[in-house]
Amino acid sequence: MDRLESMTAFVAVARAGGFSAASRALGIPLATISRRVGELESALGVRLLRRSTRQVVVTEAGQRFFAACQRALEDLRDAEEAVSNEDRTPRGELTITAPIAFGRLHLQPVALEFLAAQPQINLRLQLVDRIVNIADEHIDAALRIAHLPDSRLIARTLGSIRVVVCASPAYLKARGAPQRPEDLMQHDCIAWSILGPRDTWWFQDSGREQQYPIRTRLATTLAESAVDAATAGLGLVQTTSYQASQAIGDGRLVIVLRRFECAVTPVSLVYARDRLLPLRLRAFVDFAAPRMKARLRTIATVVEAGVSG
Repeated sequence: MDRLESMTAFVAVARAGGFSAASRALGIPLATISRRVGELESALGVRLLRRSTRQVVVTEAGQRFFAACQRALEDLRDAEEAVSNEDRTPRGELTITAPIAFGRLHLQPVALEFLAAQPQINLRLQLVDRIVNIADEHIDAALRIAHLPDSRLIARTLGSIRVVVCASPAYLKARGAPQRPEDLMQHDCIAWSILGPRDTWWFQDSGREQQYPIRTRLATTLAESAVDAATAGLGLVQTTSYQASQAIGDGRLVIVLRRFECAVTPVSLVYARDRLLPLRLRAFVDFAAPRMKARLRTIATVVEAGVSG
């Protein structure tokens, strides 16, 4: 049995959902596909596929093996690509992960430009508000908004973001601007968190970060919802600079309590250190990194100009 041919046949069947479709995709006779998958199952001593007259279903063991096979075949193609000078056109599939709001507002526009420039590449954006394990979930690169621990990942720093407190000019005219975090108990505040209501905000005073209580007028689970409420004049909101930058740039929100802001948080593009860097990933990093840096510089400039006190 040729293990590589058998793995290729199995992956094709799992992707296509059937032997006939896999046969057509690979241009190999149906009987050959069936024989190769059968030999693979015999060698492994486990059933990878459940066959019926209507469909083929990947078993639980088959799903685990499918993920491993995909990665092994991708690594082999990357190795071949790295030593071959015949074709230097980036091609294949990339998976990039990022936080939901930042990914939608800033990564996706850059990704669309990249796809327009690289017609041979397909891209999957995994936008989730959690730290994704690159190796376990077969991610090519991740955009992280965090202080990164030492790891086996390569990190390309793109810039930084701030957490700001802001309100509409109308609200500040009517109620005045808070001068210290303690003043927030005398103001209407808009709290947001996907984990539920929050009654404190973080600030830095005398070199130490600490929480201060707020008086919540509106609580919501989405930052966009909280920013919209603040632009409508309801009260003060604490959110990231990138989530509020458009409203700040338009003059619909003004930043307050600037000198009490916590330290900035770095934004980085990270990818595995111990893998041969595929041409398609190298192309994405080289394309996306300078554009993301420019976006973060623009956000910083806009936010810096939107300060009231």
